[in-house]
Amino acid sequence: MRDDIRFLEELVAAVPEFAELYEIHVENNGEPLPHVFFGLDVTPAVVDSYLGKDPEGPDWRATLEFLEGQSGLRVPAITEIIVTSFFDNLPFRGEPGHGVVEHLGPVMAAAFRRAGQGAR
Repeated sequence: MRDDIRFLEELVAAVPEFAELYEIHVENNGEPLPHVFFGLDVTPAVVDSYLGKDPEGPDWRATLEFLEGQSGLRVPAITEIIVTSFFDNLPFRGEPGHGVVEHLGPVMAAAFRRAGQGAR
């Protein structure tokens, strides 16, 4: 199994609230598209959860904890998804939900800064 697909399946196992979003994503696309899933589903769900908009949605803290652990593995396909499809879709400074970046773990916070996102 490809690292990026395994990553999505492990996310769903770690944060089961993503299961329905993942099923709909695969049904709509015919296959898992990790970057699309993160950009259109995961990141907005994390931000909405952080803002308290969706009490039934995925737990933003559990999601960040999972992503921190995965970031520490330094698997290129996973790092690419986190940097390009998670970080790039987080709110900019001054936008609602930007404060979630203050809760990134040390590995992700360093990657966020390296990606040039820290100035956002």
